[in-house]
Amino acid sequence: MPIPDFQTLMRPVLEMHFDGGDHESAEVIASMADRFELSADERAELLPSGGQKLFNNRIAWSVTHMAQAGLLERPRRGATRITDRGRKVLAEHPNRVDMKVLNRFAEYQEFCTRHRKAEQAAEEPELSAADASPLELIPQLITEAHTALADEPVERLRQAPPQFLEHCVLKLLTRMGYGGPEGEVRHLGGPGDEGMDGLIRQDPLGLDVVYVQAKRYAADRTVQRPDVQAFAGALQGAQASRGIFIATTRFSPGAIDFAEKVPSRIILIDGRRLGELMVAYDCGVQEAQTITIKKMDEDFFTVE
Repeated sequence: MPIPDFQTLMRPVLEMHFDGGDHESAEVIASMADRFELSADERAELLPSGGQKLFNNRIAWSVTHMAQAGLLERPRRGATRITDRGRKVLAEHPNRVDMKVLNRFAEYQEFCTRHRKAEQAAEEPELSAADASPLELIPQLITEAHTALADEPVERLRQAPPQFLEHCVLKLLTRMGYGGPEGEVRHLGGPGDEGMDGLIRQDPLGLDVVYVQAKRYAADRTVQRPDVQAFAGALQGAQASRGIFIATTRFSPGAIDFAEKVPSRIILIDGRRLGELMVAYDCGVQEAQTITIKKMDEDFFTVE
């Protein structure tokens, strides 16, 4: 039978997770290939780029979309587990689960909105395969892949020890150019750190200092105004005027309002923005594949 598209795979993949256990990606791929009775050739068929098997790629996209909608979670590397929401969706949709079903959930709508905003920021209209050339579609496909990827490193950070997050954000800020060739990026986290997890000296004399706070919170927790107020107080105690508050979740409207009005310059980076920056600056992610697109060599056919 033809290899099923990633939306057709959603409900079968979700059904496989009904037992509540952790399922490795290789296990999911093998089980779905058996369920859809794929031949050896179909299981081995590659994407046009040759970098990945087609069926594996469709399973990965199916899992990614359902994770964005909160139907699946990633308890550890390479494994997925069903959520209470996933069980409810299975009960309510016995025949098919697809993007229309996922669109009921705010998290998935936010994911789709981020994808559209990324395209608008690049000033590229959304194109379809019917009205665009392959070259025109490439930036759009890359944007979609990176938008989906951005949540994964943040979820991994939520599962890691707090100190790992502190070192990670300092490494990210270094890759973004903070500290500079003559500055310094230093980890401060630990007992008695007074709310300061790191500092950035932008010049050799330390006249231009930025303090960093990194908080590892669960996805369902919101950073409130008092949290940002405490950071502002710590900045004042250190006689600093600038700080970066990074969290693996979102900030409340009150926290955002306070950061905008406080005399100290405080930049808030929520979990979503953190993930986007990690993807943009290759922090915790790596290149998956390189595609070479060829064109005519007009010089070759030039007759002297």
